[in-house]
Amino acid sequence: MGLLTGDALGPLAIAVALFLLLVDLLHRRRFWAARFPPGPMPLPLLGNLLQMDFQDTLFYFDRLRRRFGDVFSLQLAWTPVVVLNGLEAVREALVYHSEDTADRPPVPIYEHLGFGPRSQGVFMARYGREWREQRRFALSTLRNFGLGKKSLEQWVTEEASCLCAAFADHAGRPFSPRALLNKAVSNVITSLTYGRRFEYDDPRLHKLIDGALKGLREDSGFAREALNSIPVLLRIPGLADKVFSSQKALMTLLNELVQEHRITRDPTQPPRDLTDAFLDEIEKARGNPESSFNDENMLMVTADLFLAGMISTSATLAWALLLMILHPDVQRRVQQEIDEVLGPVQRPAMVDQTRMPFTMAVMHEVGLQPSAPMLSTTQHGQCQGTTLITNLSSVLKDKTVWKKPFRFHPEHFLDAQGQFVKQEAFMPFSAGRRVCLGEPLARMEFFLFFTCLLQRFSFSVPVGQPRPSDYGVFSFLMIPPSYQLCAVPR
Repeated sequence: MGLLTGDALGPLAIAVALFLLLVDLLHRRRFWAARFPPGPMPLPLLGNLLQMDFQDTLFYFDRLRRRFGDVFSLQLAWTPVVVLNGLEAVREALVYHSEDTADRPPVPIYEHLGFGPRSQGVFMARYGREWREQRRFALSTLRNFGLGKKSLEQWVTEEASCLCAAFADHAGRPFSPRALLNKAVSNVITSLTYGRRFEYDDPRLHKLIDGALKGLREDSGFAREALNSIPVLLRIPGLADKVFSSQKALMTLLNELVQEHRITRDPTQPPRDLTDAFLDEIEKARGNPESSFNDENMLMVTADLFLAGMISTSATLAWALLLMILHPDVQRRVQQEIDEVLGPVQRPAMVDQTRMPFTMAVMHEVGLQPSAPMLSTTQHGQCQGTTLITNLSSVLKDKTVWKKPFRFHPEHFLDAQGQFVKQEAFMPFSAGRRVCLGEPLARMEFFLFFTCLLQRFSFSVPVGQPRPSDYGVFSFLMIPPSYQLCAVPR
């Protein structure tokens, strides 16, 4: 038999490659069928990556849930993923098996960008001693600086007054509230974390917020998932730095705030903020290679707190104002309750919550909106090492729990006597070991900002503008669509 010519080798190589890919696909499908829940058929090599709708992942999950049930599987390149939907499945994983689902999956892109393994932060850190050490530190330090105390409440109330003043500057003319909400909420977390409050026109604050929002978009698209699922692509020179340029720029800005503390910090004085407290811990841990208190982790922990503290709370407030202009009858009932409890002048306080059941019900109903999936990995059992996506949105819209899951219905949180009632399925902050550590701060900010705004202003859709949509835009969180409103002083 003669040697194959170069012209014949090309088609043969393609045929062999296709055959091997088909064999690989069939082998993996048999392997998956025995170990994992049902799911859509994956493609060779890429799995379900090309089928995923990264512009509206929650809608994509909802379609698969209707087809395969509350628990289904995906394959993101070589990574098996199990998606959990509905209260029962999510509660089973996060509450009843909290130890098994407390881990986080490895994130190759973060390590490639220089964020790890000694700089895992709090939110994406692997479950273990380092994570427990940093979570205890963050919780205790936030409490030391006023979380749950009157001092922080006064701090947030003052920022709410600044926000109201900025709203008043628009003199009833149409404007988008998102930028002002971002600035006000950012000031609360930067004050706690970096000891800095920025004026609303400060260019540095604009850069921080812009970097955070752009970084969020980078972290929720196809490119991020592809690079994370196929880490060999990270070897392409400059690719990751280009794809995640906003995240790199944001980390540079936050690092400048951290480094300023090294210059201005007086170790003989009590710490001014969380960054100072972290520097104290670094000093105590010097010479201990096992400690998670190091320069790299300091940047990641403070960045985690800034990003989580700003993005989720400002999105919730933006939802609240949007829903108030879409439901003026609900807005009037909230204002009536505020008037009865506080009057036109008295500043709201956290103790007032118990006397404002309808306002609390409205706030919790708003809290059903900005939800997102949460990642974790199992440590034990048949699916050890499998990435879990606990779809919290499916819990907050579960038809078996909520009477009107796809309508704005504050009565979900009221009993027959009009008193506020908690609901087990209300878990926008997740549950179990990885429940959001900033939940108390977020609740405080939401109540104080929301009641201050509704006490001072009546909100409406601008005359001549169409009624805005209440369908959210997926960007890790479900954020409200762009809209304008008029804030008329009461």
